[in-house]
Amino acid sequence: MPQAQYRPPQIALHWLSALLILSSIALGLSMVELDFSPQKLRWYSWHKWLGITILLLSTLRLGARWAWGAPPALPMPRWQARAATGVHLALYVLLLAIPLSGWAYSSASGVPVVYLGLLPLPNWVPTDKALAEVLKLVHKSLNYTLFVLLAAHIGAALKHQFIDRDGLLRRMWPARSAKES
Repeated sequence: MPQAQYRPPQIALHWLSALLILSSIALGLSMVELDFSPQKLRWYSWHKWLGITILLLSTLRLGARWAWGAPPALPMPRWQARAATGVHLALYVLLLAIPLSGWAYSSASGVPVVYLGLLPLPNWVPTDKALAEVLKLVHKSLNYTLFVLLAAHIGAALKHQFIDRDGLLRRMWPARSAKES
């Protein structure tokens, strides 16, 4: 019998990623309005740490998805299945591209990324003010795209839970025992 739910490590990585992504978005939106201060510099560091952690977790999530796959698709109209596949693929791409674009923006700005205040990460693009401006725009645009796709992802999960009542959300919900599957 095929698995009816994602595996516990996949569920844990999903919800930890969700928490960190929402925290990073909130921090990112809040920090840009601050006047230059030690607090603003701390928040930028935290935002970068969250981004690198999200990048690492996303890599683990892709590995888990490759190793364990996903539960079989639930019956739904073909357009919904295609939309779900497209949104999930775009989310994975963004969860890799956004931290990398932020890291590149920091590198181009000449501001190092020191992960958790302990591990200096290499600058992987040259310091270049014009490039930094382009990368800042890329980073912001990717984040706004992520925000729209997250809204679609969450909206679809809620639709499946409360309108379709097809059990889709339970497949990724923590603390669901295998006996309930």
